[in-house]
Amino acid sequence: MGFLKNLFNRPPKPGKPRPVTDETFEQDVLASDIPVVVDFWSSKCPPCQVMGGLLEEIGPDYAERVNIFKLNVDYNTQTAIEYQIRSIPTVIMFRNGKMVDRIVGLIPLNPLKKKFDRLAR
Repeated sequence: MGFLKNLFNRPPKPGKPRPVTDETFEQDVLASDIPVVVDFWSSKCPPCQVMGGLLEEIGPDYAERVNIFKLNVDYNTQTAIEYQIRSIPTVIMFRNGKMVDRIVGLIPLNPLKKKFDRLAR
């Protein structure tokens, strides 16, 4: 049983997207000392799955420089309404608790990396 506990209770790898909720949004995102990317998504949205995969792929390259969070809009409507999420996937980039960039829909990997590079400076 120890093997299964270790397998399923591992902390996420550095740089990988972590979940955020309405309750933890202010602490995890707005009060962060480093820039933050929030992926607003839904499990019912195929393009959201693609965007999630892109963030999983590039996240480790920005570990320690950018925190990446995923907010499921089906269960965290308060934050989605506050940030006027009308279409998903939507990715919002924050620096010092303020929104600095917004991506609505899918974008290719290289333009996404360029946005991460600008945010991480």
